[in-house]
Amino acid sequence: MDLLFKISGAIGLIFITAGVLTRSRIKQDVLFIIGGIFLTAYSVYLKDPIFIPLQIIFTAASLYGLEANLKKRKKTKN
Repeated sequence: MDLLFKISGAIGLIFITAGVLTRSRIKQDVLFIIGGIFLTAYSVYLKDPIFIPLQIIFTAASLYGLEANLKKRKKTKN
C-alpha cells in the first residue's frame, strides 16, 4: 500500500508539471485538478496537516479557474 501512495504522489507531480508547461488555460486547469487529486490522496496518506489543506485549496482553486475559463470561452464564442 505504501508504494501505491508514493506512485500516486509521483503521478500528481507529473500532472502538475505538465500543467505548468501547458499554454492552454483550460488544459492547464484540468491537469492541475488531476494532479491535485493525486497529491491530496498522497497528503492524506502522509497525514500531513499542512499539505492536506494546501492540496484541497489548490484543487478547489483549479476547479474555480476551469469554470471561469469555460464561461469566458463560452462568452467569446457567442
